[in-house]
Amino acid sequence: MTDVTGAHADVLHTLFRSEQGGHEQVVLCQDRASGLKAVIAIHSTALGPALGGTRFYPYASEQEAVADALNLARGMSYKNAMAGLDHGGGKAVIIGDPELVKSEELLLAYGRCVASLGGRYVTACDVGTYVADMDVVARECRWTTGRSPENGGAGDSSVLTAFGVYQGMRASAQHLWGDPTLRGRRVGVAGVGKVGHHLVGHLLDEGAEVVVTDVREEAVDRVVAAHPAVRRAADTDALIRTEGLDIYAPCALGGALNDDTVPVLTAGVVCGAANNQLAHPGVEKDLADRGILYAPDYVVNAGGVIQVADELHGFDFDRCKAKAAKIFDTTLGIFARAKADGIPPAAAADRIAEQRMAEARAAHTR
Repeated sequence: MTDVTGAHADVLHTLFRSEQGGHEQVVLCQDRASGLKAVIAIHSTALGPALGGTRFYPYASEQEAVADALNLARGMSYKNAMAGLDHGGGKAVIIGDPELVKSEELLLAYGRCVASLGGRYVTACDVGTYVADMDVVARECRWTTGRSPENGGAGDSSVLTAFGVYQGMRASAQHLWGDPTLRGRRVGVAGVGKVGHHLVGHLLDEGAEVVVTDVREEAVDRVVAAHPAVRRAADTDALIRTEGLDIYAPCALGGALNDDTVPVLTAGVVCGAANNQLAHPGVEKDLADRGILYAPDYVVNAGGVIQVADELHGFDFDRCKAKAAKIFDTTLGIFARAKADGIPPAAAADRIAEQRMAEARAAHTR
């Protein structure tokens, strides 16, 4: 079922012609008093209530916002399934520049919109939204995670996201080189923001050599000031061409693996925190054809969603970290399935996630 309020023809076209189809529900929210325009997409509730963050971004059109929500919601279904969570996938996007239009009134209106779904969708932070924002949303909606500890939440989820990516890297090293240690490995991290700078810490603690870049020079300055051993790359293009690079970690926006970057990658492994790293279908095969091992993004970056899901049951950091540590075994399992089936790891991860969702749907019909 799809709920659409006030949709234009181009938005409806996106909904019904989307290559990412199969969504259970899509809701367009509007509050004229606060200026809220938002899209909530629920891809699947087979495993439980849909869980996914709220992205606040200045989309060029409503159609672009809907397309992003659909794509991200579908990704969350797969991420939550592979993380072993009893949650389906959903995502919300708020249209607008958060630096210009975000307000308490708008966030409260958004909270009411989420609450109107009666728990089918549980929200959290994403690009453009933060812990303080979720504290405001939670005043109108009890199905809100990613709140501050002062308001009953777990706080910043980037710590466990980075830890999970680190576990994915260790699993990649085990599979490719026969040893999970990253000592002496050269790792390039593209994007050293909320997650990337924590990841750098894990790598240095294990003795890896780290090269970083970020579109924000101040982010690189902060990392280098804290860790003088870290090297700078001029930009992402220079980073992926770095001689002797063992692992490339995309930790910024999506689409990092595309027709321009894959042919020039020097790393033997790609494992990073960014969502939707594969720019289009077929890139996973291009990586495999070049002998580059790809750790599926939605598997290795699941530490954050593990944390926010745990918040619904009374947050315990040690319990969450133990769950995030299992990303090591999950990633190894994906590589083994890929080898057995003769397919790229991204396809293997999809098959495993789809199997779990299908089994849950079948159980509901018995």
